[in-house]
Amino acid sequence: MEDVKNLDTSDTTVFTNINPTKWTNRGEKPFSGEAFTKPGSDSEYRCEICKKLFTSESEVLRHKGIHNREKPYHCDVCWKSFLYNCNLISHKRIHTGEKPFHCEVCGKCFVQNSNLTIHKRIHSGEKPYSCDVCGKSFVNNSDLNRHKKIHSGEKPCRCEICGKSFITNTKLTTHIRIHTGEKRFHCDICGKFFTQNSNLVIHKRRHTGEKPFHCDICGRSFITNGLLKTHRIIHTGDNPFHCDVCGKCFSVNSSLVVHKRIHSGEKPYHCEICEKSFISNSKLTIHIRSHTGEQPYSCEICGESFVSNSKLRIHIRSHTGEQPYCCEVCGKSFVNNCDLKRHRRIHTGEKPFHCEICGKSFIDNSHLVVHRRIHTGEKPHRCDVCGKCFVSNSYLTSHKRIHTGEKPFHCEVCGKSFITNGLLKTHRVIHTGEKPFHCEICGKSFITNGLLQTHKRIHTGEKPFHCEICGKCFITNGHLTTHKRTHTGEKPFHCEICGKSFITNSLLKTHKIRHSGEKPFHCEVCGKSFIANGLLSIHRRIHSGEKPFQCEICGKSFVNNANLVIHIRTHTGEKPFHCEVCEKSFVCNDYLKRHKRIHGGGGKSFNCET
Repeated sequence: MEDVKNLDTSDTTVFTNINPTKWTNRGEKPFSGEAFTKPGSDSEYRCEICKKLFTSESEVLRHKGIHNREKPYHCDVCWKSFLYNCNLISHKRIHTGEKPFHCEVCGKCFVQNSNLTIHKRIHSGEKPYSCDVCGKSFVNNSDLNRHKKIHSGEKPCRCEICGKSFITNTKLTTHIRIHTGEKRFHCDICGKFFTQNSNLVIHKRRHTGEKPFHCDICGRSFITNGLLKTHRIIHTGDNPFHCDVCGKCFSVNSSLVVHKRIHSGEKPYHCEICEKSFISNSKLTIHIRSHTGEQPYSCEICGESFVSNSKLRIHIRSHTGEQPYCCEVCGKSFVNNCDLKRHRRIHTGEKPFHCEICGKSFIDNSHLVVHRRIHTGEKPHRCDVCGKCFVSNSYLTSHKRIHTGEKPFHCEVCGKSFITNGLLKTHRVIHTGEKPFHCEICGKSFITNGLLQTHKRIHTGEKPFHCEICGKCFITNGHLTTHKRTHTGEKPFHCEICGKSFITNSLLKTHKIRHSGEKPFHCEVCGKSFIANGLLSIHRRIHSGEKPFQCEICGKSFVNNANLVIHIRTHTGEKPFHCEVCEKSFVCNDYLKRHKRIHGGGGKSFNCET
């Protein structure tokens, strides 16, 4: 109302010509003249409780109902109560779907004329309510009042369950539904329930495809104004919300609030099924789908379904080839921002996720989670075909392709196919000859960073993978897995020609070449050929004189690590290879094989070098 002074209408609506007797408590007398005073002017009436001024006696009596807290008008559908009958009438339109007030610009309809008036300001650009602290303008007074509480720090509405405070009672009411589990707003298309009507409205746009908020720079459309505001920051580069712990910046305050929980360890959202906790409600919602199996987001191109819309968007880029996130250092592009952030850490060397057991650091938390399972022995992902278990779902997915024969990643140069994209990337380097990862100690180059990190352990002596049976240590988990087969006797790789079995696929491949007689790896110095590239690499050291494997005890050097291991046993006295006939022991298996010929009597005899 134009003639009301200083009246906060953020939670109420003021109407004229209402009988003051409506504002009595049950069994009480109406507010008397003692409840308000009429100052010197004939046109002003003051509330004695909050000192607000009004232009008539009836208005101040209506206002007193706010302090009295009586809400005598009840909705017979949901039993919500209201101070004014006209508010009840407007509320009932939510249930009936009636929206009698139409915008002549865009045709949008509203349940109240006041909402239409505010909406029209979107088209006109009018923002008549300005903050006297920062100058920011708003389309309605209630938004301004909420904004002012940011400056004052006032959060008067407190949750009695968890103690969290809010700037408005509406936000508190919505928050309480997290504790009660109440979801009163129902989608009549898919049956999904929501805690707020606004969330339901946004959800329905997913069914209709409506995206009413448009970016005036690039033309992209969004289902909420919040998403549009966040998107606009991509164009401006503005990240105004800063973490006071690590200095990280965010485009929206809600992202900062969630981020701070990483530092505080707070995880306020709990799964009722497995009791796992999460830093945000959205992560909890996605997690719950792992229990229910729900995958509500489907790709229209291939039909694959996903637990979240973000995963669907990323997947769609695999069809379109879009990689919108570009590294400003090397120019490499990525399908999502998370991959770009992880990639940047390669340039910065940042590894913010640390293992509390061995101290190893990782560029992202998912790698740390998988790494921890090496220490715990946990392998939660099981193959339903052969029963083999894996530390991560990605390993299981790749493993399943062994059973199905699927090789979805194809080399565009030679047409060769691979079960993982990583293997394809490694293969492509064969065509380019590129080895971008260099060892700063010996200068050796590698086609992948993983191979470089493994190589560095030769220099450092680090062997982080331990056999729980014999205590032997290895530089890679793959070597440990292969070693364990010597204890179990497992030889999963079989030759279809002679039936011989092997503990590794590489040994099987080398063996198969013996059947074909092929020796595809040739020494360019002497012309000698080899069945495996590894054997050629070792042979080349004969010509170069390189002996990179040195004994720390006596300083003697060797062309390969296997010879160094055998040599070290001459210092330690270890002889792990035993003859079952005479129980004599040897430092290497070759010596044992030659020795056995003495017992067999066949073939050439050798003097045993013990």
